[in-house]
Amino acid sequence: MLTISGKVLGIRRPLFADWAVPPPPRPSKDHGGDSGLTLRDLIEHVVRAEVAAFETRQEARRLDRVLTARQIAEGEARGRVAPEGRNIQQSVNIDEAIGGALQAFEDGLYLVIVDGAEHRDLDARVFLTPDSRITFLRLVMLAGG
Repeated sequence: MLTISGKVLGIRRPLFADWAVPPPPRPSKDHGGDSGLTLRDLIEHVVRAEVAAFETRQEARRLDRVLTARQIAEGEARGRVAPEGRNIQQSVNIDEAIGGALQAFEDGLYLVIVDGAEHRDLDARVFLTPDSRITFLRLVMLAGG
């Protein structure tokens, strides 16, 4: 699994908790074999995986569930006991999400770091291992800069 992490430049706390996605399918030997994939394809793969996970979480929230006493106590400690059962339907246009992510990259709003190496060209090849770490580093714009 590929580990996805997010950071903001100048802030120690991560942007979100690390999560994992399966690696993209490898091209067949007929199409170059281990020629890697483009950074554009990698970003698209990660966005598709996150949209799918969002839709799965949204569907799970539609169902009521029975909570144990421990889950209720933990919810009280956090300030919210949530048996879910909400029917908030948000739709995500996958093409717009991918387009937004690619445009934000082109606009310099974030960098992509794969296994410690920074990548700045969407059409450059990226080579992944089964345990690669992909970090999205959100940049902070300076006032007046």
